Amino acid sequence: RNQDVMETVVIALGSNLGDREANLRLAVSELQSISTSAVRCSSFWESEPLGPSEHFFLNAVVSLQTKLTPQELFEFCKSAERAAGRKPGRVRWAARVLDLDIIYYGNLVIHTESLIIPHREYRNRLFVLLPLQEVCPGCKDPETQTTVSDMISACPTMTLYKTAPPGEG
Repeated sequence: RNQDVMETVVIALGSNLGDREANLRLAVSELQSISTSAVRCSSFWESEPLGPSEHFFLNAVVSLQTKLTPQELFEFCKSAERAAGRKPGRVRWAARVLDLDIIYYGNLVIHTESLIIPHREYRNRLFVLLPLQEVCPGCKDPETQTTVSDMISACPTMTLYKTAPPGEG
């Protein structure tokens, strides 16, 4: 892969431990360090937890341009999670300081042992789809070509609401 090629990537952010807003802002700032242009960030959305966690999540979606390969981007995201205080060894859907999921990497579809893009569950998660629609209203799923608005219409409902946009509040 040509290292001078920039790709548009979309990453979902989530936090439900500690200062959730500060955790998301830190993640946006970390992601800015690998972006070749300004990071576009959705509003922050508060959502009920899935699974065993009792703490509500704060979620956002960012879009950025990067020269990192998909694997480098994945490793960067895992490193940023650890730097924010996330402990290694995951309990599925457990409370977490920071969660970074690669939703899209351009139009690539990747299924390897360590990396699945687009993210496997995002089509069923309003807390990803609603902020995704803010930063990337016309985007389509690279596997199914389904629009974001159609995915939102088909998505299971859940309790969530928009909080102050980034930089406000």
